[in-house]
Formats: sequence, structure tokens, C-alpha cells
Amino acid sequence: MKISEHVYRVHINEDDSPFGTYHPGGSNIYFIGDPNSNMVIMDTGEHYRSWTDQILSYHKELGSPNISNIYITHGHYDHIGGVDRLQKEFQCKVGCHSNLKPKLEMILQEGIVFSIEDQETLKINENITLLALYTPGHENDHICYFLQEEQIMFTGDTVLGSSSSSVRNLKEYMNSLEIILEYKPNKVYPAHGALVEDGTAKITSYIQHRKQREQQIINALTKNASQTVYEIVDFVYPKDLNPNLREAAARNVRTHLEKLSEEGKIEETNPLYSLNNN
Repeated sequence: MKISEHVYRVHINEDDSPFGTYHPGGSNIYFIGDPNSNMVIMDTGEHYRSWTDQILSYHKELGSPNISNIYITHGHYDHIGGVDRLQKEFQCKVGCHSNLKPKLEMILQEGIVFSIEDQETLKINENITLLALYTPGHENDHICYFLQEEQIMFTGDTVLGSSSSSVRNLKEYMNSLEIILEYKPNKVYPAHGALVEDGTAKITSYIQHRKQREQQIINALTKNASQTVYEIVDFVYPKDLNPNLREAAARNVRTHLEKLSEEGKIEETNPLYSLNNN
């Protein structure tokens, strides 16, 4: 489906169990460029053949345009699955962050994968360019891509369309949110979930959500002096939290605790956490 002047989307629905729970609103694969000349693909989805078939089928619907590159947001398997089949079909190069390059080189033949640098401008066609932005936090190889001509930010898993995202390093993640907010994108096109029409408002709400979650964790530790991660989860998250999401919630709590510990605001006495009153 054409979703903007230069962007086309393959939307893939996912069932609720087990992995679809983490991706409300399904997954998005993007074709960017001009179907009459040249295009690139953003991410390749899961390694299911049905996903690859949908991508290839949509490529034919577009008139089988030349695909010069596949750009990867990050190396989680729901973003690089099928990359070998699609690369072979299109005979194109695959670009990613340098932290991901060794992993992709094990999947693809030598000479196919190239590194994308922070702030690098990637030319698709004469008047269509992407600006690559290194945005670690969700993962240490994550890149967001900014379509400058339309003020669209492709956020991968840094900002999702229908839920919050999981985080590996919260301090880096908050910094990455501030980086993409500086570009004041009109729209956010995430790897999962709904398309976002007010990109700046969405990113701002993500920053506010994380700050609120941090305060909730501090409140939990204020109420009870020492707590485990799961006790904090029970305090912070809704009582009807989907059981499939409990471990993801615990991981998010841990990232907040790690940040607070690094800042000297809490103390850890494994497995308990408490406020630092010094």
C-alpha cells in the first residue's frame, strides 16, 4: 500500500500468541523510492517463508522495480529474517550498523554487507535521500532513518506505533529519543504497529512515559524499602497485565533500575533494590 509520496508498506499481521503479543498492530516492511526507477527496502521481517512471499508479491505489484539496497534498522531476528532470500532475489547490497555487520556477514556472502555510519546520507534516487541516525538503547546496533524530503522518521523498534518498546540500555535509549525528536518529524513509521501521523508528539509521549515509569519505580521503593524486580512489576504494572508480557515488563523495570543505580539513586543488594538515602 502506498502510504506517502515515496513510501510503500507491506503490513503483516501477527497472531496473539506467543510472539504477536509483543507486536500489537503487526509488523511493517517498507519500500522507499520510485517504483519507476529505483527503490530500497527497510528490514526484512521474520524468517517465515510466508513473510518473504508477501514481500516478493508486493514487489511484483509495484512493477518489479530495481532494489539497490536493503537497509536494516537492527539485528533482532524479526528484522533480518529472510534477508538471505530477498538479497538473492534482488542481487542487492545490505546496509547496517557496524555492530551488526559481522552477524549479517555470517548469513550472506562476502562483499554484500556494508556499514552505515551515524549521520550518513543515503541516496535512493536523484531527489530522495535517507539520513541514518545511530540510535542505541533498544539494541546497540540500532539505526533510525530520516526521509528528509517528507520529514518521516523510520524508527525501527525505538518508537512503536501501538505500544511501548523494550529497552536494553535506558540511558542510551533516552538519549536516542532526544536525538530523533530534534528532527521534528511530521510522521513516524515504526517497524511494528500503526503508522503515526504526529511524529513529534509520539516521540515526546515516549520520553514522558519513561520518566513517569521511573517515578513509579521510585514510588514503589519509597512505599516498601526493599523489593525484588517482580514485586516492583506488580506495583507498577496493571493487575491484568498479559502473562506473556510479564518477563518483558521485568526487563523494562531492570533497565530503569540499572539507570537509577548508575545515577546513585538506588542501591542493589541482589535480588533486592532500595532507595539510596545518602
